Amino acid sequence: MLLHIPEVLPRDQLAGFRERLARADWLDGRRSAGHQALAVKHNQQLADDDPLARELAAQALAALERNPLFLTATLPARIFPPMINRYAGGGSYGNHVDNAVRVLPDGTRVRTDVSATLFLSDPEDYDGGELTIDDTYGTHTVKLPAGDLVIYPSTSLHRVTPVTRGARIACVFWVQSLIRDDAQRTLLLDLDLAIQRLNRSGAEPDVAVALGGTYHNLLRMWATP
Repeated sequence: MLLHIPEVLPRDQLAGFRERLARADWLDGRRSAGHQALAVKHNQQLADDDPLARELAAQALAALERNPLFLTATLPARIFPPMINRYAGGGSYGNHVDNAVRVLPDGTRVRTDVSATLFLSDPEDYDGGELTIDDTYGTHTVKLPAGDLVIYPSTSLHRVTPVTRGARIACVFWVQSLIRDDAQRTLLLDLDLAIQRLNRSGAEPDVAVALGGTYHNLLRMWATP
């Protein structure tokens, strides 16, 4: 599932993010790269223990928890805290697949089912920097307005093209979903959205109740902790 979720962060909150990030202490992004990514990752990011990184990550997580489309699309069991990165001066990230498991500071392991990028820079602020995702349907190029989010399967081969002007700043994070299989998550999202449309249409309540029961029984059948 490749899904664009608009306006996760409002413009006033984004302005605060960007003002503070303009004074941030950016480090070499390869500090968090896995073995295979070391050769292709060329960006900057905030240290995990940077107070600014922790504060902004907490605000981003709070916004995600208020977003119904994000919640129904990902069905999160755990979320690996957002990391804030920056691409500038030719910075890029070559072809890679995200690590299958990431480890929280307390040792908790998070399986990466869903990858996500929350854009903090507007497209006109930089040239290049497209998130490019390959799947069975072809190649998809993503460059969204600031505050918008894209989610996609963590199994996908993807890359960030070189930024040749300006700076591309974003939050990236991963979700361990209650539903491990991407096709099952997509079916549940389609069913949930159809039930919502049915409720808005004024159809017989018993119909929506029956479909809601099907949704929850499928969720019960497929969900893993």
